[in-house]
Parts: sequence; structure tokens; C-alpha cells
Amino acid sequence: MKMSDLVAEYIVRQLNESDGSTEIRRNELADLLGCVPSQINYVITSRFTPEQGYIVESRRGGGGYIRITRVCTGKNAAIMHIVGSIGDSISANEARVILRNMQLGGLLEPYETALMLSAVSDKPYVNTEAGIHNVIRAAILKNMLLTSLANS
Repeated sequence: MKMSDLVAEYIVRQLNESDGSTEIRRNELADLLGCVPSQINYVITSRFTPEQGYIVESRRGGGGYIRITRVCTGKNAAIMHIVGSIGDSISANEARVILRNMQLGGLLEPYETALMLSAVSDKPYVNTEAGIHNVIRAAILKNMLLTSLANS
């Protein structure tokens, strides 16, 4: 497992254990997980965004912290929020991050995630016009998420 996945998993676990809000100290978490503090920043800025249902607040200084709060509490609300945030176009990497975060957050089962990752990877779009890959990918991802919502 990649370090960024370990950091995200740790933060999600903290969120789950504390009813959706947690405070972390970047340096302490980096020491605990054996990574550099910038790795913590990367994970927070890429995986805990408002579009993915999180509010991130930070306080600098000696007693500084990063507070992460999950905005969407229900599964249906969270999935609808994510679908609404995708927009008309999405890259394979952006889609992968969203799906991994959804799995970590308990919104998708591993099997669902694997199927969706396969559909949003670059492989299915090899024979399509280059300029529309990300548009097709966004439409497919939204449709798959709405279908998983309807069937849950």
C-alpha cells in the first residue's frame, strides 16, 4: 500500500472513530506513520476536499492543528454530493482518487470500487477521440455512482 493511502486510511479511521471530525498535528502524524510532513499535506489537499465532502481548517503555530470534518453524514447524501461535484469532465487520476476515498469512507465496497476503477481507467478510451475521454469518463462515473445508490 502506498504511503498516501496509509495516511488517508489513518485519517478516515480517526474520522469514523470521532463521529466525523478529527484534529491532527501534521508533524506528529508524520512521525507516527514514518513519512515526511509534506506527504500529510498532499493527502489532505488531494483527498479531503469540499468536493469530496470534507471541511479542512488549519491553525498555524506551536499549538497548531489541522481539523478535518466530514460534511455529509448519510451515504446517499455523500454520494449525491460527490456526483454533483464531478462536473462535465474528469481525468482518470481524479476519478481514481474519488473512488478510493469513497471506499475508504465506507461508501463503496471493494468489488464496486474495482469495477468502477476499471471503467474509468484510460484503457477503455483508447479508441475514442482524444478530446472527449474525460467527458465520457465523467458521464460514466456519475452513472455508475447513481446506479450504486439506487441499488443499495
